[in-house]
Amino acid sequence: MKRKGFTILAVMLSLMLIIAGCGGKSNDSSSTGSNSTNNSSNSGNASEGSGGSDSAEQVELTLNGWGASPEEEELLQQTLDEFMKKYPNIKVKYEVIAEQYMDVIKTRLIGGQAGDVFYLDSVEAEALMEQNVLEPLNGYVTDEFDITDFEEPLLNAFKGADGNYYGFPKDFSTLALFYNKKHFEEAGLSGPPTTWEELIEYSKQLTKDGRYGLGVAPELARQMFMIKAYGGEVVDAEGKAAFASPEGLKGLQLVIDQHLVDKTSAQPTEVGAGWGGEMFGQEKVSMVLEGNWAIPYLDNNFPDLEYGTAEVPTVNGQKGTMAFTVAYVMNKQSKHKEEAWKLIEFLTGKEGMEIWTSKGFALPTRKSVAAKLGYDKDEYRSALVAGAAYATPWQAGKYGPVIMNNFNNQFVSAFLGEQSLEDAMKKAQDTSNKEIDAMQ
Repeated sequence: MKRKGFTILAVMLSLMLIIAGCGGKSNDSSSTGSNSTNNSSNSGNASEGSGGSDSAEQVELTLNGWGASPEEEELLQQTLDEFMKKYPNIKVKYEVIAEQYMDVIKTRLIGGQAGDVFYLDSVEAEALMEQNVLEPLNGYVTDEFDITDFEEPLLNAFKGADGNYYGFPKDFSTLALFYNKKHFEEAGLSGPPTTWEELIEYSKQLTKDGRYGLGVAPELARQMFMIKAYGGEVVDAEGKAAFASPEGLKGLQLVIDQHLVDKTSAQPTEVGAGWGGEMFGQEKVSMVLEGNWAIPYLDNNFPDLEYGTAEVPTVNGQKGTMAFTVAYVMNKQSKHKEEAWKLIEFLTGKEGMEIWTSKGFALPTRKSVAAKLGYDKDEYRSALVAGAAYATPWQAGKYGPVIMNNFNNQFVSAFLGEQSLEDAMKKAQDTSNKEIDAMQ
């Protein structure tokens, strides 16, 4: 029964929309496609049949998101306050969904109770974009919005197969190489490695006295770019698992061999840590691939740690990293679509994004904002910003959770030496595709 969940959700959402008649004249711009993205003449259609209220009316919008740190919540409220000053007829109620965010959002979509605008993680985007529950946004976009200012990989994470954008990314982080400057100096290493071959050699020199050269997270979210480095793919054109190809295995084998053969890497549990930032901060590893979130963590918990960041070393001569991003999307059932777009436009526009990302807790998805705030030249964040141009977004097709769970279970087993990588990945791929077949 559990494996039927995706199909049941799709049917229920479709029936709900048909019964409610929410499609209406909703700017479903599949006929205009991506060519209309920067066509300002389409902006006039945003209010026609969009459910928006007269501009003189007081409108209340609900924004759904998940909890964050007090500092981030304060920044978001500051951003919303600026929006409400600009549009005094629109009141925004921010509603936090503290646990099981996507389960709650899907349930509310079925029941017609989801917010007008809500957060959507890239890993969930492909599945939800197919369910006809998100408002396509191409018809709302004007030249002034400047869609070309977004980093393209982040923007495309929320682009549907029909050419429509269903959300615009509010912030992101890539992965960068964090390295311990003191350990490097002791080993006679003048700077961070630039290729994976160098990283392997550096790890050998840095591994000593119970300390490992590299900290590893053996999971798909961190290894997808390694699969792609030699031409492999995580999913095929039908959305089925495809990571067990010979090309896909080449990059993953580098990770396995460094752990089992060279013995110069470790995952957090092997050194008594909870995650990569902690094992790096405790100096149990000299290098680790982590995101922007690690910077305030290290500064707050390990203020004496001397470290630097660099772009992830190339693999097979290819630049690669992961991108983790979240978009603001519009509920297709919203009764105030014109106002909902104004909110999305402000939050992901240059003014709102500058406020939201001003403290460095999150990185701006707009190149101009990153440059204005100096993140493209920041000592720690410049490497993360640089990676956005070529990063692989964290998403694995509409059956992502199935593929992710099976990959992670079997890859960890191979990482620990319990079975060969080839056997583990074939088992993970076959199991994923059997489960996907059962859901169709």
